[in-house]
Amino acid sequence: MIRKIIHIDEEKCNGCGLCASACHEGAIDMVNGKAKLVRENFCDGFGDCLPNCPTGAITFEEREAPAYDEAAVKAAQQAKEREKLAAAMHTGGGCPSSRMMQLKQQEEAAENEEAAPARATSRLQQWPVQIKLLPTEAPFYDGAKLLIAADCTAYAYANMHEDFMKGKVTIIGCPKLDAVDYTEKLTEIIRNNDIQSVTIVRMEVPCCGGLQRAAQNALQASGKFIPWQVVTISRDGRIID
Repeated sequence: MIRKIIHIDEEKCNGCGLCASACHEGAIDMVNGKAKLVRENFCDGFGDCLPNCPTGAITFEEREAPAYDEAAVKAAQQAKEREKLAAAMHTGGGCPSSRMMQLKQQEEAAENEEAAPARATSRLQQWPVQIKLLPTEAPFYDGAKLLIAADCTAYAYANMHEDFMKGKVTIIGCPKLDAVDYTEKLTEIIRNNDIQSVTIVRMEVPCCGGLQRAAQNALQASGKFIPWQVVTISRDGRIID
């Protein structure tokens, strides 16, 4: 098809790489020290790269080119983000509060139970746990059973680790203290990952309804059919429904 697409004059290109960084679609790569349009179907023709070129090497042209493939662009962006997240987990970089870790509590728990059966063992499988700090995509979500829990439930319900956290990826929050609607973040987590089930654990207090609504809205907005349940904990630590 004939459409508008960018043209890069390699003679004018000084190899600064600003255009490649400005191209959110990933159509431009640096090849042998020069910018090159390597994925024509990734170029949307809007020219975000043009104002970033200090030498004027980039212009528009009308020519035969494959159609812009938005689905391929999004898939490539998601793959790149997963690579970055995996690298962050491997290197241990970033702020300690949000640095991702996949914990091996199941194996350690089995060893501890054999050595000292009476000793309680953490069932937390990943870090971070706060909804605001969690990434929307990460390796620990792959095939995960998701536990969405209100902050207070772990303090009110004595056997939280064994009855709810065991075998699940745990994410926690308090819509009243955070003063935020978690719907969008939870939607992205459920939509972008292979989530097998969702368990929502909330307190009986009214403000916890915000967490439940956000999780239910996220399940609906994700477009997926995933088994889910809601468990309510009383202030004196009982399961009441």
